Amino acid sequence: MGMTMTQKILAAHAGLEEVKAGQFIEADLDIVLGNDITAPVAIKEFYKMGAKQVYDKDKVVLVPDHFTPNKDIKTAQLCKELREFAVKMDITNYFEVGEVGIEHALLPEKGLVVAGDVVIGADSHTCTYGALGAFSTGIGSTDMAAGMATGKAWFKVPSAIKFQLEGKPGKWVSGKDIILHIIGKIGVDGALYKSMEFMGPGLAHLSMDDRFTMANMAIEAGAKNGIFAVDEKTIEYMDQHKNEHMKKEIKVYSPDDDAEYDETYVIDLSEIKPTVAFPHLPENTKTIDEVGEIEIDQAVIGSCTNGRLEDMRIAAEILKDRKAAKNVRLIIIPATQKIYLDCIKKGYAEIFINAGAVFSTPTCGPCMGGHMGVLAAGERAISTTNRNFVGRMGHVDSEIYLASPAVAAASAVAGKIISPDDL
Repeated sequence: MGMTMTQKILAAHAGLEEVKAGQFIEADLDIVLGNDITAPVAIKEFYKMGAKQVYDKDKVVLVPDHFTPNKDIKTAQLCKELREFAVKMDITNYFEVGEVGIEHALLPEKGLVVAGDVVIGADSHTCTYGALGAFSTGIGSTDMAAGMATGKAWFKVPSAIKFQLEGKPGKWVSGKDIILHIIGKIGVDGALYKSMEFMGPGLAHLSMDDRFTMANMAIEAGAKNGIFAVDEKTIEYMDQHKNEHMKKEIKVYSPDDDAEYDETYVIDLSEIKPTVAFPHLPENTKTIDEVGEIEIDQAVIGSCTNGRLEDMRIAAEILKDRKAAKNVRLIIIPATQKIYLDCIKKGYAEIFINAGAVFSTPTCGPCMGGHMGVLAAGERAISTTNRNFVGRMGHVDSEIYLASPAVAAASAVAGKIISPDDL
């Protein structure tokens, strides 16, 4: 039996000719990632192991992004621990305030991940890099510690689900709508410990930003990873974001014709409508015409899911010459400093501020209820983030509605959840 994209990558990194679903392997790692919440725990375990130096100072990446700039003394202490470890280990890829970005947007932008890589990160949305044709997955802080010390990790080879994408998405339909549609279809455990593998002619109509968004939310279907077939757009993106210091070799793995998939879903992109996930699970989806009257108190556009330049462009297109409703706090957070600067150069920042938005330095803050947009009891937010669990963005009696930047921007103007076409 042939192998899937994920299985081929894992086999190559384990030094094996082939692997099968369910097999346990030890694989070499190309990147080990940690942030200001998870890495301090990993650092303590690293020293407990008796480790003295990271396996490769170029391949361990540390990004303080969740609570930056520091919101209080405790978070300042976490970032200090990260900073001191980075200095002691002479970590090449440590990104401090001023050059920081949200980790899962920053690493592709910096050219730190390419097709064929194996990446682990102590953050569940590490699966984002599957958009580049890499195997990337979230792990715990203890596994991160072992990875930093040895450059290796144990995996159970996942089985896979094939998503055959057909057709062309309509206006205002983005990667966020597509992945919410899929999660609504299969459920939050529909791909439990499986690889979600995206391919088909519909890929040609998806931008790289669409793909990053979809791979990012594979974990919200319970997947071990999400991965996209590599095409000309992928190669072009990697060529544009080459990291001269890392000099990474691109390795493209395609599934065998007889690769085994547990299930195959054919997704006609032309039939998908703008989609909203209602509280309190990403699977609780409704199309925009099924939403009804849902008034909101806050709109957040940003995060590792939807803080890229294309997301900013779409938001700016809708918000130009419009104002956020008086009762709505509109918070817009570009995912990296480069995107922030591009927003200024392209005039998006001025549009956002004129629309009454807060335009923030890159941070994960509001997504996980950390800062920069915490919700009070009874408040509702529409957000381009990835999770709408109880209490995710603040009070346990608040509500989160997940949507695309287009729907979030239009809703901010209307003061209730609407389609951009209804403005």
